[in-house]
Amino acid sequence: MSGDGASGDAPAGAGTPAEARADVRTEVRADGVALVTLDRPARHNAIDLATAAELAAVWRRFRFDADVRAVVLTGAGDRAFCTGIDRSATVPQPGSPYSLDDPLRTVGPKSCDLWKPVVAAVGGMACGGAFYLLGEAEFVVAAENATFFDPHTTYGMVSAYEAIHMTQRMPFGEAARLALMGTAERLSARRAYEIGLVSELTAPGGAVDAALRAAAVIAACPPEAVQGTVRALWAAKEAALERALSLAPHLISLGSLPPEQQAQLFASRERGHRLR
Repeated sequence: MSGDGASGDAPAGAGTPAEARADVRTEVRADGVALVTLDRPARHNAIDLATAAELAAVWRRFRFDADVRAVVLTGAGDRAFCTGIDRSATVPQPGSPYSLDDPLRTVGPKSCDLWKPVVAAVGGMACGGAFYLLGEAEFVVAAENATFFDPHTTYGMVSAYEAIHMTQRMPFGEAARLALMGTAERLSARRAYEIGLVSELTAPGGAVDAALRAAAVIAACPPEAVQGTVRALWAAKEAALERALSLAPHLISLGSLPPEQQAQLFASRERGHRLR
């Protein structure tokens, strides 16, 4: 889902100067925490192909950076954490129902073999493809203005990777409702906290600072023990996750409408939604 949000910058902590990137800003702080900011506020921090490549490059680089012991991931501005794939992006597909090219498959840290802890700091909207990122974070801190929703079914698309990630993070019934209700309903930050998707709630604008505080505590621990613990946590659910993800490309190919019909549904969408 594309974004067209307001401009603005996410808070940054004290440390070394931020590294300039086209769509992804990184800052490695003196306390060993790297702050990674999706910096496309005019598009609600939606991810195009270049941004997807930049994210993957960041995670791969952090694997070799001993100064990075924990990571906070957030989005610029106050309207959105991330709204998934930018609908203006063109993703060429092979002419076969047995294969699917998904640029979001490698935007998360675990898909890039990074086993340093990542804390997601969410303010505003987090929807659709944002769940690739939330699904590969260790835990989520959210501001009270955060909302979560999955637009796929509304636009004739199968929610496969997104739904799979969310079933790993919340009760099955809640994940099913989130995936099936489409744009008609959004999960409030308060409800997300109640069901365990969010581990800490903050006042609007406070998620990044809270996430940085938590990440700094983690970064102060011996990194070998921390990374081993992260690996153990993910091993607990790895078999089921890998099996489910292996089915995702086929379900998307079989069940999603052709792109032109998806575009028609997107153009005629209703703007209203229920917040619960």
